[in-house]
Amino acid sequence: MNYHFEPSTNAANLHTDCVVAGIYKHGKLSSAAAQLDTASQGAITTHLEFGDFSGEKGRTSMLYSLPGVTSKRVLLVGMGEKDKLTQESLAQITQAAVNLLKSSKANNAISFLTDEISSEFMQAAVRQSITAVADSLYTFDSFKSKRDETPRTQLEGWTVAHTIAGDFSTAVSQGTAIAEGMCVSRDLANSPGNVCTPTYLAEVAQELANSSNKVDINILEEGDMEALGMGSFLSVSKGSEQDGKMIILQYHGGKAGEAPFVLVGKGITFDTGGISLKPGNAMDEMKFDMTGAASVIGTLTACVAMQLPMNVIAIIAAAENMPGGKASKPGDIVTSMSGKTIEILNTDAEGRLVLCDALTYAERFNPAAVVDIATLTGACITALGHHTSGLLSNNNSLAEEVLTAGKQASDEAWRLPMGEKYQDQLKSNFADMANIGGPPAGTITAACFLSRFTENYPWAHLDIAGTAWKGGAAKGSTGRPVPLLCQLLINRAGA
Repeated sequence: MNYHFEPSTNAANLHTDCVVAGIYKHGKLSSAAAQLDTASQGAITTHLEFGDFSGEKGRTSMLYSLPGVTSKRVLLVGMGEKDKLTQESLAQITQAAVNLLKSSKANNAISFLTDEISSEFMQAAVRQSITAVADSLYTFDSFKSKRDETPRTQLEGWTVAHTIAGDFSTAVSQGTAIAEGMCVSRDLANSPGNVCTPTYLAEVAQELANSSNKVDINILEEGDMEALGMGSFLSVSKGSEQDGKMIILQYHGGKAGEAPFVLVGKGITFDTGGISLKPGNAMDEMKFDMTGAASVIGTLTACVAMQLPMNVIAIIAAAENMPGGKASKPGDIVTSMSGKTIEILNTDAEGRLVLCDALTYAERFNPAAVVDIATLTGACITALGHHTSGLLSNNNSLAEEVLTAGKQASDEAWRLPMGEKYQDQLKSNFADMANIGGPPAGTITAACFLSRFTENYPWAHLDIAGTAWKGGAAKGSTGRPVPLLCQLLINRAGA
């Protein structure tokens, strides 16, 4: 898919297969629709007077060969009530337009939908419109033996256009990069566990490093981790025949010596629960337990494409959690890289065990800040459902940055408390701490556990258990939180 920006122009004079324009509820015309209506001597107004289409949000109506209009087609899209138009609803409206165009013969389209958003949100809205198009067009059929050789759509080009003056070409470029990063993340997460192993993640990371002279890679094997004292990480991977990997990607986009922003991704490529075996129902979805790692790789892919002027490090803690003969048992005590000992009361609380060593390792880079991303707790789904990611942090300023980026990207998070009173739930009679704190406040106590390994730098934790993938008939990765993370880095870089 090719994405472009068309500067200030008249919607009626564009040579394209389709012009996309908004209609507000009760038939109120957007700026682009008004231009089309004037050029066609009131054809759009006449169409609306029939009453079949009145501008309700997400409704569509295709018009053909309007007099005075250069485009072959005009797609009218309902935008609902004007005072309720938001970036999120605009993305939904854009997807409605794309879903109709997918079944048409149009090869390219020029959209004026973002023309209607408030100027202060325009850059973010343009970025999000591109990711909305990419989301609608995304398919994953790599493992189907009989792929449909006929393209699902003929749509190959999407241009963002405005009737008002302004240059949003950078926003389109950034949106294209974010869409690419989301696609990489989704492809990884949707791949089955027998393909997407820790070794496979390392190979994909190597390909990313090979694609840019600004990216370096270092892969720690289990022997390397043993030498570093990563007993917590190794307690998870030792039950599997698949060797664990700690993958470190360094993107050098900023000045030499400038403190990097570090992203740490949980990469449990399949999670059986280990000896604390999960129920069999929907266990296939545990291939998505590496979505944190997938989002980090996707975000770094976008960084390279955007050429962000900052230093970013991605640390991927990749392992498989299996109930083999060498697997950890409830009651085992292990020593983390930090030297702190952990009593493993539940082997299904394994994500925090690989992350804590990754977070300790991150300290050697003297980071400006660290954000870890993990499908960590079912308790987060209970608390926030499937719309909002959980956020916990030891730094108020960093937490606000993450929350703001989430709102800008319509990839929202909600901050949960993390006080000392919750730390008591992690007490162990036999080690420095237990790896679980019991049923109450499970998302919070999981973050409290991680916080004990992040005391020397600003840190935030994103629990994406409820937002990383969808189940049921729509089963598949969502690509979140790549938009949030990219927006966070764009803001940090001042880009």
